[in-house]
Amino acid sequence: MKENPEGLIVALTGASGMPYARRLLQVLCEKGIQVHLSISEAAFLVIREELGLRLDINNPDLEALVGRDVRPIWYHKVTQLDAPIASGSFPIRGMVIIPCSMNTLGAVANGLASNLIQRAASVALKENRRLILVPRETPLNTINLENMLKVARAGAHLIPAMPGFYHHPKTVEDLVDFMVARVLDSLQIGHDLLVPYEGPFQETGGRGQGTGDRG
Repeated sequence: MKENPEGLIVALTGASGMPYARRLLQVLCEKGIQVHLSISEAAFLVIREELGLRLDINNPDLEALVGRDVRPIWYHKVTQLDAPIASGSFPIRGMVIIPCSMNTLGAVANGLASNLIQRAASVALKENRRLILVPRETPLNTINLENMLKVARAGAHLIPAMPGFYHHPKTVEDLVDFMVARVLDSLQIGHDLLVPYEGPFQETGGRGQGTGDRG
């Protein structure tokens, strides 16, 4: 396996939001970015419910999951604790957990490493690499909020699956693209999924420069 410091770890866990994960993987594959993919056991259940796919945990059909050329993807079973991405010496650009379940969030917040996803996240934090969590849960209890605060203080970036509407989405895919665009922005990966917001339209025509928080 070729080591690539520009590669990314992408982990799917057992929260709702598999269309976000699929779209992110599609964009990364289109760009030819090496992806180290791991999928939790609970995530396979959510994939079945939300994407209608029954995947084999040992040898999942990645082409069915992504719907694109998946040559840039290396799959690591979640129980494979001796995978290269479990080591801090393996160079990697960063890690995204999308969607991120509250169970995985709690494990990362408390330094647990009982599976490959949790271990890789712990490594990302200790090596000061970018770790992005995309939680999807509502309502949130105080334990969820405290865990979010803990991972943020540890250096993780939280991008909750809360799509905006100022870009006037017409389809569900537009909402999915909004969230994936925010993840790509955080990774400093260029994309054309979302036109940057430049402020409201003015009476004179054209976009204004925006007025910031008017709360």
